[in-house]
Amino acid sequence: MRAVKKPSVLVCVTGQFDCDRLIEAGFRKAAEMDVELHVLCVHTATNDLTQFSEEVEYLYRTAKGLGADMTVMFSGNAPRCTADFAHKINAKHLITGVPDHRPNGFVLTLHELLPRMQITTVTKNGESSLYSLDATKRAFA
Repeated sequence: MRAVKKPSVLVCVTGQFDCDRLIEAGFRKAAEMDVELHVLCVHTATNDLTQFSEEVEYLYRTAKGLGADMTVMFSGNAPRCTADFAHKINAKHLITGVPDHRPNGFVLTLHELLPRMQITTVTKNGESSLYSLDATKRAFA
């Protein structure tokens, strides 16, 4: 019988320095929920890792400083990769940046893959709000 992993909060980052705000928001949410914190960075496959190595290293240090594990994965389908990882770590809540409101955008697709998952989006200035699939669908109606 498989043991169930402890619940967690999953923070989705890109290779940008300002994603530290997402990790900090995830840290607060994980503390509030009394669960583990994980950080995931999904990139498309590349032969030149130097393109984002400084940023990813900074985010890794930020995550470690807050007691979180950080995983970097390479995939051409970031939402599917994230959904699979969320299942693997028993994520109960996701933290991400603000969606771009494209019909096939990362957050919308992720919400469709994980319909019961609560997703909090964090703006560039650090304001958080619970993601609403209904509001996004109305924007495309």
